[in-house]
Amino acid sequence: MCDSRSGLCSRHDLASTEHEASPSPALVAMSFPLLSQLSHSMSRCTHALLYFIHTLILFTKTDINCTLVPVTLLAAASAPLRDISHLPHAMFWLWLNILQFDVSNQIIGLDEDKLNKQWRPLPAKRMTYNQAVVFRWLLIPACWLLSACYSRQTVYASVALCTFTVMHNELAMHNHWFMKNVLNGLGFASFEVGATLIAGANRARLDDVAVLSVIASAGILVTTMHSQDFRDEEGDRAIGRKTIPIVFGGMAKYMLFVPMVLWSAGLCRMWDIDVATGLVFVALTFYVGFQYLLAHSAKEFQVAFNWYTVWMSCAYAMPAYYRMFSHGAPLVLRA
Repeated sequence: MCDSRSGLCSRHDLASTEHEASPSPALVAMSFPLLSQLSHSMSRCTHALLYFIHTLILFTKTDINCTLVPVTLLAAASAPLRDISHLPHAMFWLWLNILQFDVSNQIIGLDEDKLNKQWRPLPAKRMTYNQAVVFRWLLIPACWLLSACYSRQTVYASVALCTFTVMHNELAMHNHWFMKNVLNGLGFASFEVGATLIAGANRARLDDVAVLSVIASAGILVTTMHSQDFRDEEGDRAIGRKTIPIVFGGMAKYMLFVPMVLWSAGLCRMWDIDVATGLVFVALTFYVGFQYLLAHSAKEFQVAFNWYTVWMSCAYAMPAYYRMFSHGAPLVLRA
């Protein structure tokens, strides 16, 4: 026993306490295999999780630059973005809905991806076809549940996107160049409405500038979305898809160049862009257009498409310029 006044314990008591506190050799010997097994299980789970995340990123890899970045810019510029904490929410909502479209698109485009994009999850056998089909349909309620966390209007945007995805992919309307461009334009508009609602202060309503920016974006995409088809012409021919480059041949390049020039002039006028900035944007337009006119190989068309995404991102940022520097209403909204 310890002396409460002196705070001292007898040697016998100390030895007894140490003996009771020390684990038995048998218990120590048993704990090492258990710890090793637990460590191995945790390592396997971590590896499987990282593998799955990498697979998801590969599904959406090609749409990071041509969809996620420009639509995020448009949402931030059009909302307008007043709280920076809204931006990660808008980006994740956008990425999940892109994933929903991409998994569906890559299921029906497996033969094409075996020729053009062997690194994608299905041709690379990172996920089986049947697993991808199940995952594709599970993503729809996941997108809607996430959308419901923000507003009813955001749910409508996701529902519209899923509907256009089915029309584009499962109903094979992408096989005709006209319907492909129209559905791409409508799909992008759905992305933009949802992301802009989440980025804004009012997640139930878009103001006039935001509505106008979405309409202009849809128009741009309907008339120029075939910019991405030049690089995939070989694969599209192999599966019998009728895209603008295949149907119209050499004229297809001018069917891209001319609308880009017209949109550049129209956007500068609509968003009240100053002369110097407008000239830079128009110069970029001609540079991108000539990239397409001079390209012949899939690699050269890929470079041209990368520049097209830069052009599109600049166009999508124009509403922010208008909000910061213009004092009047956009041209088409003036009484």
